[in-house]
Amino acid sequence: MKLLLTSGGVTNPSIHSALVQLLGKPVSECRALCVPTAQWGHPMCGPASVRGFVAADPAPDWQYLSGLGWASLGVLELTALPSIGAERWVPWVREADVLLVDGGDATYLCHWMRESGLADLLPSLPDTVWVGVSAGSMVMTPRIGAHFVEWPSAPDDRALGVVDFSIFPHLNLFPTNTPADAERWAADIGVPAFAIDEQTAIKVVDGSVEVVSEGQWTKFG
Repeated sequence: MKLLLTSGGVTNPSIHSALVQLLGKPVSECRALCVPTAQWGHPMCGPASVRGFVAADPAPDWQYLSGLGWASLGVLELTALPSIGAERWVPWVREADVLLVDGGDATYLCHWMRESGLADLLPSLPDTVWVGVSAGSMVMTPRIGAHFVEWPSAPDDRALGVVDFSIFPHLNLFPTNTPADAERWAADIGVPAFAIDEQTAIKVVDGSVEVVSEGQWTKFG
């Protein structure tokens, strides 16, 4: 897949331009599927925030993901997929231009990506764009670090390992996401890593990694 891994979504013109480059056509011509699954695994999320995401509410931040003006917007809830069969949902994914994967808990999202079969499908989607926010980005990394595990049933902090680096999101947004916190996190993560703020994204195409930013970011390792 083509990856646009963000902390806060498509928050500025530089990230928007990177998204359009990945899509190969305007956002207004693209079919999107929202993946809210990670929200169910995080104590700060719930029915209201899931509704806001899938309804593309203008506040607080879904304007930067589901509210970008897509040609069509659907919902792909991963927890439902094992019960309906791949013959139904795989065509939905293949017909989409982009998957919009919201934040929450990355270990919970990772679990359901594996259980649903979506993780196994990803290598067969070379033209599909994955736009992640927070946990939706972190799930593609080898590890997220214990600092970010909120799901009580998580066996550890491992994720899918689609990319070979880890991500510390929301730099300077929360009191526990300072540069000093990021340094401590990076010291234990064991792989190259990036700390990124809400104005930063990491674009990955065919193994090539590019940071797109109008904000602050740091690379470790």
